[in-house]
Amino acid sequence: MAQDTARQEPTAPAAPARALLPLILPALAVGVGAGLMFLLVSGLAEELQGALWQDLPDALGIGRYSVVWMLVVLTATGVLVGLVVWKAPGHAGPDPATLGLAAAPVRPAVLPGLLVAAMLTLAGGPSLGPENPVIMANAALAFWLGRRLLPRMPGALWPVLAEAATIGALFGTPVAAALVISEALAGRPVKGALWDNLFAPLAAGAAGAMTTALVARPTFDLGLPPLGRPHWGDLLAALVIASAAALPGLAAVYVFPYVHRAFSWLGHPLVALPVGGLVLGLLGALGGRLTLFKGLSEVAELARDPDGRPAGQFAAMAVVKLAALLVAASCGFRGGRIFPSVFIGAAFGLTAHALVPAVPPALGVAAGVLGMLMAVTRQGWVSLFTAAVLVSSPTILALLCVASLPAWLLVTGRPQMQLSTDGRAIR
Repeated sequence: MAQDTARQEPTAPAAPARALLPLILPALAVGVGAGLMFLLVSGLAEELQGALWQDLPDALGIGRYSVVWMLVVLTATGVLVGLVVWKAPGHAGPDPATLGLAAAPVRPAVLPGLLVAAMLTLAGGPSLGPENPVIMANAALAFWLGRRLLPRMPGALWPVLAEAATIGALFGTPVAAALVISEALAGRPVKGALWDNLFAPLAAGAAGAMTTALVARPTFDLGLPPLGRPHWGDLLAALVIASAAALPGLAAVYVFPYVHRAFSWLGHPLVALPVGGLVLGLLGALGGRLTLFKGLSEVAELARDPDGRPAGQFAAMAVVKLAALLVAASCGFRGGRIFPSVFIGAAFGLTAHALVPAVPPALGVAAGVLGMLMAVTRQGWVSLFTAAVLVSSPTILALLCVASLPAWLLVTGRPQMQLSTDGRAIR
């Protein structure tokens, strides 16, 4: 009887096509706009990065990545970002330590300061990525314009479209956006069928991804030798590396509120950010130039020669980059935590390969990224997708799915690398 009742329970009614069709053009518009915003911010930051780290030191006759230049540029970046946070309207947005991928729309007047602070952060060398500030800017613009141009559309739809579009633009595929939105939908009551709720975000993510693909042709593939037919040793390696990589990530998560409190104690952004920049300069001098910046192009360089460094050097870069991520995310630099975590996980995986050469470098990198991202972001789909897309090997996906299970048991229910407004870790 219970089984018959379960079979007869009605499923969520699907939306008719006429309810979804009006969403297509707004979603495509948001997707293209979000992709262009990401390209603009990234392009300007890259130009500024070239001027700061190549043109200027060459003109002054100083080594591009000498210890002195690292200390000067990163401290100066802290001063400039501190000035923006202090003086710009809205103080360049909320404290980045309190933000995840999703963000409530801010006033448009806040956006110039936020974007300038983000571009300075990306160019100056702090270990943060573009995702959080670009998502916040796109969400604010989509909400502000959407409410004025299409007032009959639900206001809550615009930030969701902007988030999906930006994630699609960041990863160059709408799959990541669909995974993030579906994970968010799982945490709250949903009306209607899942694909009805994903329809507009998926369109926005596809438009954002196509915009960046047509203009910039981004790729996440590290070019590592593909994994052949997996065997039992590969499964064991994936299980061990993913779980082991999650442990230092969790340690950083537990330390995060204390580091944030230490910088908050300094009181003023024009003090906290230069001090943070100085510390980052010292860490950069310790770990080398590859431990600077958001880490995406740096991880590609790291993976270009997986056998070219000893295990100790890979491990040292992972530890330094993790410390740099903690400092940059705590002292007030504007940026996200996904891309630096990719570098940390990849360096951890290459450490495993250097210690045990039988571990394929592609497997080590993918499993290390999976565990680190799970600990830092607490988003399983994003972690699994990012780890898989780094390695062009279809056979690795099954190994990662199995490896994600014990790694998730380690991190679930633990604090996240995100704070509430009172400085406490969110669970």
